[in-house]
Amino acid sequence: MQNKGFVKVFAVLLTLVCLFYLSFSFVTRHYNSKAAEYAGGDPVKESSYLDSLSTQKVWLGYTLKQCREMEISLGLDLKGGMNVVLELNVADVIRSLSNNNQDENFNKALDLAYAHQATSQKDFIDLFAEEYKKLDNGARLSAIFSTFELKDKITPQSTDAQVVSVLKDELKSAIDNSFNVLRTRIDRFGVVSPNIQRLETAGRILVELPGVKEPERVRKLLQGSANLEFWETYNLPEIYQQLVAADNVLATVLKSEDSAAATESTDAVVAETTETTTAAPAETTNDADSLLAKIGEDKPETQAALSREEFAKQHPLFALLQINQYNGQLASGPVVGIADKKDIAKINEYLNMKQVKDILPRNLSLKWGVKALDEKEQYFYLYAIKMTNRDGTPALGGDVVTDANADFVQQAGRSEQQVSMTMNAEGAKAWARLTKENIGKAVAIVLDDMVYSAPNVQVEITGGRSQITGHFTPEEAKDLANVLKSGKMAASVQIVQEDVVGPSLGQEAINAGVISFALALILLMIYMCAFYGIIPGLIADGALVLNIFFTMGILASFQAVLTLPGIAGMVLTLGMAVDANVLIYERTKEELRAGKSLGKAIADGYGNAFSAIFDSNLTSIITGIVLFYFGTGPIRGFATTMIIGLVASFLTAVFLTRIVYEALLAKDKLKNVTFTTSITKDLLTNPKINFLAARKVGYLIPAGIIVLGAISMSTIGLNNGIDFTGGRNYVVRFDQDVKTDEVRDMLDAQLDGSVSVIQIGTPDQVRVSTNYKIDDSDPSVDQEIETKLFEGVKSLLPAGTTLDQFTGQYIQSSQKVGPSMADDIKNAAILAVIFAMICMAAYILLRFRDISFSVGAFASVAVTTLCIISFYTLLWKVLPFSMEVDQTFIAAILTIIGYSINDTVVVFDRIRETIGLYPKRDRYQVINDALNSTLCRTFNTSLTTLVVVLCIFILGGATIRSFTFAILLGIIIGTYSTLFVATPIAYELQKKKINKKAAAEAGK
Repeated sequence: MQNKGFVKVFAVLLTLVCLFYLSFSFVTRHYNSKAAEYAGGDPVKESSYLDSLSTQKVWLGYTLKQCREMEISLGLDLKGGMNVVLELNVADVIRSLSNNNQDENFNKALDLAYAHQATSQKDFIDLFAEEYKKLDNGARLSAIFSTFELKDKITPQSTDAQVVSVLKDELKSAIDNSFNVLRTRIDRFGVVSPNIQRLETAGRILVELPGVKEPERVRKLLQGSANLEFWETYNLPEIYQQLVAADNVLATVLKSEDSAAATESTDAVVAETTETTTAAPAETTNDADSLLAKIGEDKPETQAALSREEFAKQHPLFALLQINQYNGQLASGPVVGIADKKDIAKINEYLNMKQVKDILPRNLSLKWGVKALDEKEQYFYLYAIKMTNRDGTPALGGDVVTDANADFVQQAGRSEQQVSMTMNAEGAKAWARLTKENIGKAVAIVLDDMVYSAPNVQVEITGGRSQITGHFTPEEAKDLANVLKSGKMAASVQIVQEDVVGPSLGQEAINAGVISFALALILLMIYMCAFYGIIPGLIADGALVLNIFFTMGILASFQAVLTLPGIAGMVLTLGMAVDANVLIYERTKEELRAGKSLGKAIADGYGNAFSAIFDSNLTSIITGIVLFYFGTGPIRGFATTMIIGLVASFLTAVFLTRIVYEALLAKDKLKNVTFTTSITKDLLTNPKINFLAARKVGYLIPAGIIVLGAISMSTIGLNNGIDFTGGRNYVVRFDQDVKTDEVRDMLDAQLDGSVSVIQIGTPDQVRVSTNYKIDDSDPSVDQEIETKLFEGVKSLLPAGTTLDQFTGQYIQSSQKVGPSMADDIKNAAILAVIFAMICMAAYILLRFRDISFSVGAFASVAVTTLCIISFYTLLWKVLPFSMEVDQTFIAAILTIIGYSINDTVVVFDRIRETIGLYPKRDRYQVINDALNSTLCRTFNTSLTTLVVVLCIFILGGATIRSFTFAILLGIIIGTYSTLFVATPIAYELQKKKINKKAAAEAGK
């Protein structure tokens, strides 16, 4: 084998890389086990333990937090949690940019664009511009958008194309702002390994939150509008005395033995401190100074005199909140103090106590900074905000900001980051007044109740243009600019797709996936040894194990998320990976039967099988790429796993196994190896089946199935899932077996009859599907439907069950797909299938340079696809499991398109090879011989893949049963189509071409 050294070096390097990336998963599992052992079942203690180690270096210089980011994460269907697709209301953004222009045609064009977006692949802004032009052909967009805020970008003379370009830039900015706001909110939510990413469709953002158990809280958090505000601040010395008094009150309250005593002592302290605050006697000042000295000191004698525990009893607030001071003096500025992240909740609890609120100034609001001070992300600032308006509103709202940018500036011979901010006319006036009144003090920039920055005002700022300087990193400056721009767009964000999976359902999915994977691997290994002998079987099995290792390692290097469809993809890849070994072994057997020596037979077997293996793998990878491009969420995980698995199988089966064989041959370790066993010695050896003679019957059978399917489609239709129709799914598990008809009758009245109920997995578990109020984007609708579900099935639940118990314990998972999202998914699915079929035909044409092969391949995948769809419309009311047509069904179709073309490519490759050797041989005989000589390979590959998919179908769980059933049908129909559709059609076309050529030559 050529380049053997390169292959060995590459394999070793790939092994080391895979070991490196997989090691992080083992490290995190180790620390998770330690945390669970330490916590003893207490999730709060477990989380605290992991948080305490998150910034510690635990492996190869990586912190535990970094290790968790590098590990293979489990998807929501395996771990439980929440997956949400949010959509920014683009129409709201455009209205905001027009200053809410009331022009009738403008608003009508927006409504029409919104209505047409569901059925069009065009950008929303392009659709809007087209509709506006249709309504008034002479109107110019610049008349709508040449506002004060956009005066530097759009003038009355701007062309429509220029306006559209600016609107697209502004929309991108709005999406970026929403993305940053959501990212910060999610970081504050405390989810381990969250995932947030922009989607291709403008205005859509994907959010994955593993392990979340409060979906209602998440919905409110994600759909709340960004709230940017500018606040005046207190300097710490102005409120320090009240903080000391509050600390004293806390000490008294916490020492009290009962609430009556606490109330009595607190009233006394409140009266005393109120009086002393007004008079400001020397004794209180001295006490405060003494306390400040104690806080600032760090001397052994002080620690001996007053232990930390004793200090915490006497000063509970200041034991947790380190007062901001420098050299024993209070620091000027709005920062009250610094606190450890783990103490923030307790400090908030103290500050919200009524007794403390009575002490502190009524117009004081204490807010935390959004960013940590240290690299370990452990310590945070607490700011003193002054509420100057009686109604509690900020000094200035963020909606006045029209633009903000981060730039480098040169000052005093050095460059630093600067954030420039521009306000509208109204904001400029208010900003001038605010800065004039606060010269020498800080103005806090607050978003979502968190302080992002508190710059000092140097001078009165007029004209609405300001510069904020500081020791910013480029990232911090960019974040602040995005924060300032977040108040600019009055655009709502709504959930258009949602999946919630409970932890128990996730654990069941893990068990099902692991069991099906293990059983499929064992059966494949046994099969290969039984069919080809112990040594060839073990070498192929070793390649399978290496394939799994490389696939997992490469997935880990991508920080991929492992989902149940991903595990199914890995199992399916095992079946497809065996195909390469089968091809090689079958060709080697042919060479041995031709009388060649074992070494020569193996070399020629690998050489002759290479082109077929390359073509079949590449066609499957092409469909995987199509699937990845058009799919979302778990479907992309399936596609990624399949693509990586196919690449890994090519390396292991074609190159590494050959190195093993050459090493064994060199050591004379392969005596008496025949690649057969006593069971398979004469199996399908030199078959003489006349496939082409049966081609007409072969055409009629799938044609009949497709005709029946068309009749069924027009009468019964397909069982479309909510991916294609829009709606909500809820998987509900009861304490006893239930009947689907009874559950449906109970819910009909609650959900206005728009409900269907099917059994999922076991008789005690059902899935409820409804499109009730799916067009209503109000966040409260989700809770309303959960309440209606609860009221409907209440009689099936134990007495005393509450709504919270029902949603937390009985609803195992939920899914929501909005109408616009459903239309997009459906359109993408149709395009994906058509595009994949065209890609297959184009590749065959490019590879074989014969239109007959291309047409035959296209006909084969088309027949396979249509037959599967026909079976789904004929059987979905008959079979005892869900046969929904949804994203996973489309994934199965695309997988089968790639798989079935493999078989076709192998046969076509043999035909091409034979024609090259014997160009004058009768084409009828050539094609029949090719079908017969590859029949053993077809049988083996189909059978091994069938066994693998059967394992997933039986053991993989109810959630992917429909997916695997489609693949089972596809394996059978795809194999049939190769033998009786693709090859006969190629023969018919070649026969016509040969006859036409012969007639032309005869006429000369």
